[in-house]
Parts: sequence; C-alpha cells; structure tokens
Amino acid sequence: MTNHIYRVTAFSDSMDGGNLAGVVLDADSLSEEQMLGIAKDVGYSETAFVMKSTKADFKVRFFTPTDEVDLCGHATIATFNLLRDLGIIKVGDYTQETKAGILELQVLDDYVYMEQNAPKYYEILDKNEIEGCFDSFQRDYIGDMPIQIVSTGLKDIILQVKDLETLLGLRPNIEKINLISRKHNVVGIHAFCLETLSDGEAHVRNFAPRYGINEESATGTANAALACYLMKYQKHEFHGDFVIEQGYSMMRPSKIMVKVRVAGDDTMQVYVGGSAVLI
Repeated sequence: MTNHIYRVTAFSDSMDGGNLAGVVLDADSLSEEQMLGIAKDVGYSETAFVMKSTKADFKVRFFTPTDEVDLCGHATIATFNLLRDLGIIKVGDYTQETKAGILELQVLDDYVYMEQNAPKYYEILDKNEIEGCFDSFQRDYIGDMPIQIVSTGLKDIILQVKDLETLLGLRPNIEKINLISRKHNVVGIHAFCLETLSDGEAHVRNFAPRYGINEESATGTANAALACYLMKYQKHEFHGDFVIEQGYSMMRPSKIMVKVRVAGDDTMQVYVGGSAVLI
C-alpha cells in the first residue's frame, strides 16, 4: 500500500495540543476494509480519506479504529488545513461530500471553518438515567439545563455540569456511557460547563466509547451542537460566536471556534473551525 498517511493535530496551533487525526490523500482505490485497517494502524480517534467527487470539490470518508462515521469535525479541519499547507488548495470556499451531506468549507490563511447541518433537537433525557455514567466528588453534579440529544451532523447527549472543578474531576463509567449511547443511538456524551479557564464561552469534555474513544481532546461536531443548544436555551447570553475549550483533562489543550447565525427563532448557518499543525 503506497498511500502516504499524514498525521495532523486539529484545533491547536501547537503539536502538544488539539486532537490527532490521520489524513490519507488520493484514497479512491482503497476498499472499506483497507481504510478501516489503516485507521486501526494509525490508532487515532479518526482518520480521514480524501477522494475525488462528482458532487463536490472533494469526497471525504471518516473511520475510527472500529467503524466508519458519517462526519468528523476535527478530521475535516485537519484535512483542509493540510491541503492548504501542501499547496493543493488555496484560500477560498470549497465543498466536501460526506455521508452527512455536502458541506461547505471556508479556508482562511490560518484557519478552516466547516459548515454543519442545521441543528436538530431530539429527546430530553431523565437526570437519573445519566447520573450513573460518571463518578463525582460532588454528589449532585449535573446542572439545571436540559439533558438533550442534539445534532448538527452527529447526535450527542449534551450534559451540563455545575462548574469547572466538577467537570475536570468527573470519572467516566465507560461501560454505562457505551450502553446509553447505543440505547439512544448517539455518538456519546458531551459534558460542558459555562465556567472557563480563559475568555471562552464553555469548557467541555467528550466521551464516545461506543466508537472506541473513551475521551476526545477536541470535537468539532459535538461543539457545534453545543453552541446551537446554548443559543436555544440561553440566547440572551450569547451572540453566536463561540470559543470552546477542550482537552485540558488530557493534557492536550484545544480551542474550537463555532459561528452560529440565526434569523428569528431559526438557526440559518453553523460553522465550526480551527487551526491545525502537521506532526
């Protein structure tokens, strides 16, 4: 197999931060079995495979070490920052064909923004069902906002935690998170608080053991869903531009930027973005 595997960290301007992704260019000749095998060998949470498309500028498929997923935000950010840095594309607007649909990308000098689907809000879960997914030094650790499944391409359970100390101290019960994720057909649990270490809008931790990811250091799609959720429930507090912190509990600090544009009560556009560094 002659395809070159690039290793990139997304949502960071340092090799010590962000979320690692594999990127394979010119992957048209690879079978699904070969792509899954490469993703397993790379060992990152996702690897992106870039192909030709008759519907968009590029077609991209995403594999975890265990399965294919419809869309991956951090691997997309890694891919298009890499394509720009290699000189394959220039600054401008592009489209990618994914299993979640055809999505737009804005490629800037130092960042890439990726369009998300309009948010979909699914069932609100009972606190008692989620509580056992984590051990916490604080007995009543869950915040007051609804525990809801939200998607801008991939479904996640959005869970508010009361404060930053409690969020950073959570100990996940991987088996229970896996079972609940399968029961509700979601990627995982995206836990957040509104207290941050810098001037951001939220601090988050993401748990997706269903797809072999016990915890992820930077998550594009889940943070886009979180930003839409915050605009829905606390619209008076936010203006549509978000900086979200993640990865600090894993010693891989990450910065995810989300833009949400609304008209009336309808979300019109959602973009998630960040920088990336070739390892």
